[in-house]
Amino acid sequence: MNRQIVADLASLPASGWGTKSQWFWGVAGFMAIEGMGFLLAMGSYLYLMSGAKTWPMDAPPADLLWGSLLTLVMVLSLLPNAWVGKAASQKRLGPTLVGLVVMSLVAVGCLAIRAYEVQHLNVRWDHNAYGSIVWALLVLHTTHLVTDFADTAVLAVFCFTHEVDEERFSDVDTNVIYWAFVVFAWLPIYALIYWAPRLR
Repeated sequence: MNRQIVADLASLPASGWGTKSQWFWGVAGFMAIEGMGFLLAMGSYLYLMSGAKTWPMDAPPADLLWGSLLTLVMVLSLLPNAWVGKAASQKRLGPTLVGLVVMSLVAVGCLAIRAYEVQHLNVRWDHNAYGSIVWALLVLHTTHLVTDFADTAVLAVFCFTHEVDEERFSDVDTNVIYWAFVVFAWLPIYALIYWAPRLR
């Protein structure tokens, strides 16, 4: 078998940023799939609401306090999230490590608020179609909060215990994008759960 060298790729970088990173495309594909899951669940909510005589069914709307507090915390978290992304893009190790710890704590805080939120939905998941779809939306979003916390915490531990090279900084940048997705995916869900019943 005759081998022919077409090109020498030794000079290419070992990792890339943004669209040049394989992790970016993996996360982009994941967000596309999960985003479609959110759209299908929200479509189910709207379908059930449009066919119901009263909405919510046999229950008062979910209390506004905890869901609104979670929304506020998540929107404000975009500021430190952008900050850690900038630090990673500039390859500044100290601020990147601090940012990863901060974002891990933000995710824990969001999960703690979510624990109170589910106690104030005013409906059980098995009570009726309204309860089922509200809980389904919250469970879907909670899995993303847990996923991002795990991803950020593992990345933080790795960066504290290993040498941080350009590829790890690129991973942090991709993690920043995923947290933004988790935040923006929550906003229409929040509107459906907390405001659609009150404005109908």
